[in-house]
Amino acid sequence: MIHTQLGRTGLRISRLVLGTVNFGGRVEEPEAHRLMDHALALGVNTVDTANTYGWRVHKGHTEEVIGRWLAQRPGRRDQVVLATKVGDPMGDGPNDQGLSARNIVASCEASLRRLGTDHIDLYQMHHVDRSVGWDEVWQAMDLLVGQGKVRYVGSSNFAGWDIASAQEAARRRHTLGLVSEQCVYNLVTRHAELEVIPAAVANGLGVLVWSPLHGGLLSGVLRKTREHDAVKSAQGRAAEALARHRDTVEAYEKLCAEHGTDPAQAGLAWTLERPGVSAAVIGPRTEQHLDGALAALTTPLPEPLRAGMERLFPPIGRGGQAPDAWLS
Repeated sequence: MIHTQLGRTGLRISRLVLGTVNFGGRVEEPEAHRLMDHALALGVNTVDTANTYGWRVHKGHTEEVIGRWLAQRPGRRDQVVLATKVGDPMGDGPNDQGLSARNIVASCEASLRRLGTDHIDLYQMHHVDRSVGWDEVWQAMDLLVGQGKVRYVGSSNFAGWDIASAQEAARRRHTLGLVSEQCVYNLVTRHAELEVIPAAVANGLGVLVWSPLHGGLLSGVLRKTREHDAVKSAQGRAAEALARHRDTVEAYEKLCAEHGTDPAQAGLAWTLERPGVSAAVIGPRTEQHLDGALAALTTPLPEPLRAGMERLFPPIGRGGQAPDAWLS
């Protein structure tokens, strides 16, 4: 496994991050524990979750699953970079969501209890909350860092200007501020290239990519459908996107076949090669899925395949960063 520093910090994370959104409902607890065992054995030292994950059972279920796994073996917690998130609704009350100081602190305490640990390595704001001022957000986060309950703070699904605003407020307080941004980025959805990734790099943030295969759209969905093997790729965002991009996806799968490469491996390898990307958050349902992701990390894309992928899924505008991407 290849490890890298997370942005401007000294924290080293695996370039593949084990995402846990499928735990509970799609991956039951015994298999989830086996997946985490397998990931750790392969050197995947970073586990990403959120306080709302596991909602198919109940919100918080996934953190509980991870907590029971951590408790199985002494010393395991020290081997893992543990990331979770705050901000999405955890209840029906008016203060059960968002980035108020009250909710940040209360949610952290609840996550620590479910995870069975005394600290969170990377505490991420799940979405920006523009109804709350940054001084309030940083007051809460600085409190948690000062208490030793949080090591680093990250963002998720922020715009480029949100990252800049958050960092400017942190600088005024003479604190570290954000160390990472977790954003959606893949061949189909390349908007992050315009401002989010440039803003992250300019401010010293690592970039964690979620949905590197667009919810399974780039994993060989047409072949899997023919073979009656499509699960995640036949649902949700991938199914909606397939209706719009079927011809392109068909050409993509044909291109990968011509190069003897699995579509999922090619799509993930492309994302991991992109400038500014620290790691990809993957959501495997089986150990075999995890092994396939590892192959994407260790097998460079042949240039003819990479060029063909760029032709099928071109960047926005002229490519590159805004505003140059928009210039005609």
